[in-house]
Amino acid sequence: MTTLPSPSPAVARAGGEHLLEVQGLSVEFRTPYGVVRAVRDVSYTLDRGETLAILGESGSGKSVSAQTIMGILESPPGHVTGGRILYHGQDMLTMPKDEQRKLRGPEISMVFQDALSALNPVFTVGAQIAEMFRAHRGASKKEGLEKAAELMDRVRIPNARGRLKDYPHQFSGGMRQRVMIAMALALDPTVLIADEPTTALDVTVQAQIMDLLQELQAENGMGVILITHDLGVVNEVADRVAVMYAGSIVETGLIDEVFSRPAHPYTVGLMSSIPRVDARDTRLTPIVGAPPNLARIPSGCAFHPRCPRAQDVCAVEAPALVEVAPGRRSACHFAEEVLSA
Repeated sequence: MTTLPSPSPAVARAGGEHLLEVQGLSVEFRTPYGVVRAVRDVSYTLDRGETLAILGESGSGKSVSAQTIMGILESPPGHVTGGRILYHGQDMLTMPKDEQRKLRGPEISMVFQDALSALNPVFTVGAQIAEMFRAHRGASKKEGLEKAAELMDRVRIPNARGRLKDYPHQFSGGMRQRVMIAMALALDPTVLIADEPTTALDVTVQAQIMDLLQELQAENGMGVILITHDLGVVNEVADRVAVMYAGSIVETGLIDEVFSRPAHPYTVGLMSSIPRVDARDTRLTPIVGAPPNLARIPSGCAFHPRCPRAQDVCAVEAPALVEVAPGRRSACHFAEEVLSA
């Protein structure tokens, strides 16, 4: 498990307004094999200085929601069918395209999970970072490269100035991820979306990357959305968590409360799958079955075919995401019983 310093408390939002607010977002992919409902009525908020972790198995809709916020959803086949994405109270989905471009990058930025695929292999890393300043700040080539060197040094890439002319394949996986972080932070965004930023990295490098993100977040108070399935990382760095299953959010709350007393059977299953150093002789308890095909989501509660608490009502009636305790919400017919257990 990754060991990092505890995150600082989230900075209170000014004037009661959230930095970013996703309201009832729904996204589907229209394919020859049917309509895939990748994101279903998803809502969450992010405040300045806060880290919100979006947690769930692969295929739960985490990355699709982030791509929609960034405006990089491939359409077709992807289509936003409902909801709003409010940045400082303005709906980004209804903004003119040129206004959206002014926000996505300078104000809201993203670190992708596969740095080698995200970086262009035919351009040097210096040129790719410098392009951010040339495109958005009108900097000259020389000025852009100077800024690129400063950023690479900021994310602690050794001999930053000497590596400006190196290509992505000449960097290790951890160093490429630092280049991605440098590009994401180039224009000092107020919202950073980190999509599986430590995937395929060894645990030592994972700790370094997450520690770096926390330090950079503390410098400018940006809000961070961390998308991951790594429960260890979530437990160490997040303030709040939203658990997703089959395209929907099934539980939300403060990270300590959700991890210590889950209010949804799916979250209980995730917690039971974490290895514990204080219980070496205890076998892990896997969640039976597999996530559903999003083109054929089960009726009622999508989790009921895998749920040990499922009853007849679960197969016919979809539970609403409701408050079950102060600051806690769960989409389960038996949430109070789960919370008590």
